[in-house]
Amino acid sequence: MQPILRRLACAALAGAVPAFAAPIAVVPNQGSATLSVIDTASDQVVAEVPVGSAPRGTALTLDGQRAYVSDAPSKSLRVVDLAGRRTVDTIAVGESPEGVEISADGRWVAVAVEESNDVVFVDTHDITQRHAVKVPGKNPEHAVFSPDGRQVFVSAEDGQTIDVIDTRSWSVKASVDVGSRPRGIGFLPDGRRAYVATELANTVAVIDVASLQVIGKIPVGTRSNGIAVAPDGKTVYVSNGGDATVSAIDVASGRVVATIGVGQRPWNMALTPDGSKLYVACGRSNELSVIDARRNVALRPIAVGKLPWGVAIR
Repeated sequence: MQPILRRLACAALAGAVPAFAAPIAVVPNQGSATLSVIDTASDQVVAEVPVGSAPRGTALTLDGQRAYVSDAPSKSLRVVDLAGRRTVDTIAVGESPEGVEISADGRWVAVAVEESNDVVFVDTHDITQRHAVKVPGKNPEHAVFSPDGRQVFVSAEDGQTIDVIDTRSWSVKASVDVGSRPRGIGFLPDGRRAYVATELANTVAVIDVASLQVIGKIPVGTRSNGIAVAPDGKTVYVSNGGDATVSAIDVASGRVVATIGVGQRPWNMALTPDGSKLYVACGRSNELSVIDARRNVALRPIAVGKLPWGVAIR
């Protein structure tokens, strides 16, 4: 290769997010308008990608090459090319979009839009909004697909219900009373149960998905918020924003079996695909707390941008 071409090739590689054998974790930082990209093998930040003005909800495509990111000031969902470190598409979704989720087959992206009380569905085939479903609950924060993709559970932040959207009719088919100020939602891998953090009740509500009935409420820490479910379905984690802790719930017994200290204002979380590490966005500490999920002990935190909102791992 000629010297000038070699220099150009090296410069191009330096500006890209490198490929990793281990999964990457992507953290939206509301206060610094960036995505922090982390190699989960080394727990090092390997890139800072600018996006929007206040990125919040984030979901990754199945190949991990792109991120869908809600940006409240621009009332949009942004599509970010992680390797190119740039926004490649923008879709108007409404005022104050927050949680973003991608279906298991990669076909649909759901965006909870707070001010209009809608869940917007974007078709990833052509990056086009196809449906907007109005929900009864006020201020929807999260819209999470069931593992089979047939339902979407929506938490109404200024209420006490989970609204259930049927993705065949694109309409709300039920509302489930779970407790005051529901936030994070997670399904067991087999889809039989869903777990909902209810922030003002300091509990996690357990929903039987077949009957859409609450079958239990588990006391956890103060201001319970984010939910993450282990890939083997044996443990559910909940972040406690008021306590700066994460509670580990044993699914079989329905009890908290460990409480792990983390950074200030723990929010949304994600596990590595093998379930070995849990990453917790800590908004007031500007860090990602890392938990060894096999032993339920905290590891060294990772400094990220300002006001990290959550974590997406692919």
